[in-house]
Formats: sequence, C-alpha cells, structure tokens
Amino acid sequence: MQLYFIRHGQSSNNFLYDTTGSSVGRSEDPELTETGRHQAELLAQFLARGVGITHLYTSLMVRAVATACILSRALHLAPVAWEDLHEGGGIYLDDSQTGEKIGQPGKTRAYFATHYPELILPPTLNDAGWWNRPFEVYEQTLARAERFLNDLLARHGNTEDRVAVVSHGGFYNALMHTLFKIGRPGVWFALHNAAITRIDFLGEETVLVYTNRTDFLPDALVT
Repeated sequence: MQLYFIRHGQSSNNFLYDTTGSSVGRSEDPELTETGRHQAELLAQFLARGVGITHLYTSLMVRAVATACILSRALHLAPVAWEDLHEGGGIYLDDSQTGEKIGQPGKTRAYFATHYPELILPPTLNDAGWWNRPFEVYEQTLARAERFLNDLLARHGNTEDRVAVVSHGGFYNALMHTLFKIGRPGVWFALHNAAITRIDFLGEETVLVYTNRTDFLPDALVT
C-alpha cells in the first residue's frame, strides 16, 4: 500500500493566523479561502497525472471535505468520510472569558447532503452533528492516530492500493510520531496546505518516500 497523506488547502483560520499571528475570531470549522481552493485544484491536477489513486478518504471537517471534493472530480473517485482523520482538538471554540476550549456540535448529515452530496457519509452521522464532545487532548489524539493506523492497515495493508487521505497538520504529526516513534517534545513535521507526504507499507517495512511535497504549486501559493 502507498499512503498519500494530504493536508487540506488554506482555510480562513490559516489565513487569520498567518496575517495576524492570532487565533482570536477563529471559526470552529472554517471554510477554504480562494487560495485554498486554488491549491486544491492544482493538487487535483497533479494527482490525476498518473499517480493512480485508488481510494480517497477525508476528515469530516469542512476544509478537508471541500479539498477532497475538488480532488474527487479530477480522480473520478467518491470521497469517503473517515471521522478519525479530524484535526487534534476536534470542533471547538475558545470561551472569551475563561479561554476554556468548548466542544461544538460539528456539521450535520443534512449539511453535508446539501453542500457536498458526493461525500459518502458514515451511517452513524445524524442531524445532531458529528462531534458533540469535549475538546480532545493530545493524548487522545495520539491514541486516535494509532487506531487510524491499525484500521488503515486492516483495510489496505498487503495490497497494491494507493490511498489518499485529506486531513490536518496536527493529526499528521500525531501519526508521524506513532509511525516512527519520534516523541520528543518540540519535534514538529511541517506540512504546508495541500502538501503531500507519501509513505509506503511494504510488508514489515515502512518507508517514508517523501514529505511535505508542494512542487506542483507556484511559490506564491505555498502557505
């Protein structure tokens, strides 16, 4: 199996932080910016030129779903929602008085059916929202990364599948720490918006082929 881990295109929260250095005013579930959509289109063109993706999964966060749906049109693959691909922390907002991170509902089945009808949703998703939990702490993110990896290998291990997943920078780091046992505080694997990391699973061997690939984007679109 070849795993292509893709970070979503630039979101409004990414733009907010990049331009102000602050998360004040962030959305709990931001949309792509125009730059993010352009990044996703160029990524889609690159993947359609002979990479041979056989499966496309996405987190249920809107910025990832929007990116995956752009890819799906170029790859002629229906995007499949995989809840465990969500960003660390989940869907939350900061309380303006206390700073406490408060879990939010997340988007509903009806929302996705209206805005992203091509997305294949999990049967458990209803109209109460997919999150509805407290803020996820880092230890829970690490446990989720291990669960995702085990489930991925159960689905696609020992196959010739080329699996693309659209996810998030924080979860990427949890997965890389889980895969390569690098747990020292302060270690961070950079992953730009719409960048690709390829990891091959060859029997007992795990090979990092490349990381944070953005050569299909012009310099002005690397964020």
